[in-house]
Amino acid sequence: MKTIDKYLFQALDNYPFWLEGTIESLDYAFSYDPKNTMILCLYGRIQAEQLMNYEDAKSYFQEAQKLIDFALTIKGINKSDIYVKKAVLLEVQHNFKDALKEIKQAKLFTIQHDYDSGISEVEKRIKGKMDLLKKKKPEKKKKDSKKKSK
Repeated sequence: MKTIDKYLFQALDNYPFWLEGTIESLDYAFSYDPKNTMILCLYGRIQAEQLMNYEDAKSYFQEAQKLIDFALTIKGINKSDIYVKKAVLLEVQHNFKDALKEIKQAKLFTIQHDYDSGISEVEKRIKGKMDLLKKKKPEKKKKDSKKKSK
């Protein structure tokens, strides 16, 4: 395992329960690779979800998107991995339908059986979030109809 991965896993493990540890691990990971899309996305999530600093969050996500788009043009790159990272970026932005489209692309480009389970886990998480949103919408309609009847 690369050192950057160790710090990235620590940051992901710490978030959102121990923000100080998350930032410290992210800073170490960032020092190894300032263009890592997972690091940029987590920085963006912290800015948006914890600090409510949406402009900074937006810049992290835009930078990650530019890197993903560039990475997909490189010959010989593991496109499946890049599509998964793009799906995670879209997931963080709550753009779940587009995230699932990227998961489909990741599945089409994967050539390693072991990697399929990782893709499936991301897909399962995104679909779970979509299901949560579907369950919330009918409840709102019920509440609205109760209010109107009173």
